[in-house]
Parts: sequence; C-alpha cells; structure tokens
Amino acid sequence: MRIVSGGIQHETNTFSHQPTTLADFERDSGCGPNFSGGQAVFDRYRNTGTIHGGYIDAADVVEFELIPLICAKAQPSGVVESTAFDTILNLFLDRLSETPTVDGVLLDLHGAMVTAACDDGEAPFMKAVRERVGPDIPIIATLDLHANITQRMADACDVIIGFDTYPHVDMRARGREAGELLVRMIRGEVQPIQAYRQLPLLTMPPMQCTLREPMQSLMQNVFRMEDEPGVLTATVAMGFPFADISAAGVSCLVTTDNDAALAEKKVEELAGWLWDLRDELQPQLTPIDEMIEFAATHDGPIVYADGSDNPGGGAPCDGTVVLRALIEAKFQNAVVGILHDPETAAQAHQAGVGATIEARLGGKTDDRHGAPIELPAYVRALCDGHFVHHGPMNQGVVGEFGPMALLLVGGVEVVVSSNRKQLLDREMLRVIGVTPEHRRLIVVKSAVHFRADFGECATHILDADTPGIHRPDYANYDYQNLRRPIYPLDNVTVDFGG
Repeated sequence: MRIVSGGIQHETNTFSHQPTTLADFERDSGCGPNFSGGQAVFDRYRNTGTIHGGYIDAADVVEFELIPLICAKAQPSGVVESTAFDTILNLFLDRLSETPTVDGVLLDLHGAMVTAACDDGEAPFMKAVRERVGPDIPIIATLDLHANITQRMADACDVIIGFDTYPHVDMRARGREAGELLVRMIRGEVQPIQAYRQLPLLTMPPMQCTLREPMQSLMQNVFRMEDEPGVLTATVAMGFPFADISAAGVSCLVTTDNDAALAEKKVEELAGWLWDLRDELQPQLTPIDEMIEFAATHDGPIVYADGSDNPGGGAPCDGTVVLRALIEAKFQNAVVGILHDPETAAQAHQAGVGATIEARLGGKTDDRHGAPIELPAYVRALCDGHFVHHGPMNQGVVGEFGPMALLLVGGVEVVVSSNRKQLLDREMLRVIGVTPEHRRLIVVKSAVHFRADFGECATHILDADTPGIHRPDYANYDYQNLRRPIYPLDNVTVDFGG
C-alpha cells in the first residue's frame, strides 16, 4: 500500500503589510533545497510532535509505504504571493505524477491560507490533487484548529481532521489518526461520510485555548461524541479572525461510517454546543499599568502574553510598547522575548559580550506596534540561535533563530533574534542563557502556544492589552469582506441543534 503525503502550511494575516514570498517558504520549511521530499522529510520529522511525525508513526504501525512529496511552510505573515503558491503546488503535482500506484493521499495543510488569487488557499490545492488522482483515491487533510474552513475545502477531501488542542500539542496524534483512518478506507473497512457546518461566529485566540474554560469542557464533549457508535471523527475549527475573508470564523465537521443522517445530526449538535458558548468565548485583556502593579506585588514567574505582536499570527514580533513601559517603570528581573531585530542582533555580535551598544531596539517593521527604543544596552550573552524544541509543542523539531543576543536595559533583559519566531518553548530562552523559572516577569510574543510549556512554571498568566495586528479586539479591524451578520459584531439569531 502506497500513500503519498505533503502540503503547504501558512496562516495568513490579511492585515499584515508583509507579503509572503517563495523565499519565506524556502527559509522556513527546513527540508533542504527545492523543498526536498522523501528522506529529508523523514529526517526532519520522525519522532517529532508534528503532523508528519504522526504520518510516519502510522506508516510504521499499520505498515504502509509513506512517500512524502513536499512539506512547505512559512511563518505567518501577509497574503501569499501567487508565484510562491503556484511553485509549491506544481512541485507537489509533478512529484505526485511521478509516483506510480498511489493508493491514498495525506495532505498536511493549515486551513487559514489566503493567496493573492484565492481567499481559501487550501481549496485549490485540494482540488488540484483530487483532479490529479481521480475520484476513487481517498484523500484526508489535516488542518489547524485555526482553520477558516469553507464548503469548497470540505467537498474536496473525503475527510478533514483538525487539531483538538490549542496550544497544538496533539499534532502527532492527529497525523497518526489520519494515517490509520486512511488505511481503513483503502481496505474498505469504513466508508466515511462528512458533514460540515459554518457558524456566524468569530472568536479570538486567548479564549480558544483548550487548557481553559469553556474550550476544555467543549473538547471533552467532542471526545465523547467521537466515542459514539458510527462516529469516526469530529472537528472543531475556531477560525482565524485576522483574515478579512468571507469564510473567517468558527466551523465544525463530523464524519461517520456510511451514515449521512447521523453525520448531519451530530454536526448540528456540535454546532449548537459552540453557539451556546459564544459569550464565554470573548477575551478579557489586562492593561500594561495594571500588569506592572500586579507583577510588583506577586511572586513570579508571571507571564504577560503580548498576543497583539504574536508572530504566530502574522505580527512583526518587534513591538516595543510593553518594553518601553517596563523601562520607564524601572522594573527589575523581567525578560522580554523574542524581539525580532536582526539589525540589533548583528550590532551586538559585532560589539561582543560585555560591551555596551547604542541600540535602536524594535519598532522597525511598521508604526502599529510601538516606535524604536533608542538607548544604551549591555550585551550580556550571544549565541547562534540553534535549538531543539523540548516542550510539548513541536517536540524534537530543530529550530533556528539565527544570531541571537541577550541585552540588559536597566533591570529588563531583552532577547533579540535574527529570525522571526513565536516564543512558545522555554528552550528558546535557555539557549541564550535565560532561566525563565528565575524571572519575576516574562513578556512573551505569543497569544496561547506558550502555555504548553511555560504554563508549568508560571504562577500567573495575563493576556496583554496592547496594540497590534494580532490584537484580540474586533474594533481593531476594518472588515470589508467578512460575511455578515456575524457574532459578536452583529446581533445574530440562529437555532443549531434544535
């Protein structure tokens, strides 16, 4: 049995002015030149907490031949240029055509990609694969919990399986689930029928977290549904609200074994659960001055999540608003990271450890996340930025920050990197000599993913009230293309599960 795999992953923030280029995918994919498939994918992802790590597990357990064709990804940012999308899709299709006797396809996609040509970028990818393999070869796609799933996407695949967790610590499990279910389909043991619902509902990242209520209880109900007779899998997609497209927002799917009526009944039930939680899913933010007052009187480490500048959602990751406030307050024993500032990192490396540089920190991408901070900074440590994820998310995957610097400004440490990445693993601080457990305050450029690893050591976690293109505040965005009416922007009456 021969199963091919691959895909393109990008979470597109349409409010970002930084387009996503082919060079971005080439830099971030990590599988060698020309988006190497085959052994390069096995070498990078085997025994890792990733979707392809799960595909590889499934191949080992149920004994099929896995042929990875391409695994392309880029850090979240603005709209994907057509050249980048077309190049990667054509590489996948060419390699697919060169693979004889394909029995099934596993697509490792995100679900919130917007290209210059298409709002639901995954749909043309899925459709092109379907046209190439024909109607009888089963296709399963795995998608992120933040997918903006459209009917076109649901129609293009036999089954869509979404992540169950945020932080996304179940990627390996979902990849394995997809691989094992695909084998059952190929053997004729099951005949999946999938039902899809889109809700008139937007939610923001902080409350989408499945480590906190109401998502924690909701997902327990989803798991119980999946244990019911006839149900093969169920998916909740909380959507990506930083994409000004018609389909942005919450959707869900239920797949049954050859029972269309049951699939429709269960997806309606699942949609009803989500709709009933709509008010509880709206975020509450803590202003910077309140955070500073709180942190000064409570034991740490306290984590302040600057999600508005989260590179994991397309923000520049060089915002200075919180850093400036901490410096002005003369706050002691705090660390801010990871600030994407290759210019300052290079300046620090040229000066060397122990030097004091006249820094111009952050604020270099745009004027929406704070202005550059110009002041002397002491170079405490330097490193090459090479690390391995130790936390539950992406565990075992090699990461590259490029040249990094640890700067000291008053009582505040600032971790500066050359590559833009979300701070979601304590190893990202340890690599430069920072022991997060020993800091009173940690400011993370992350919305939720940090909780997977930092949650074990944090005494308190506060969601930041800061400006930015990933700010969890609907008033911050001028939606022009979003379908309306939609809650909470509008008053909406709907009866799911009734």
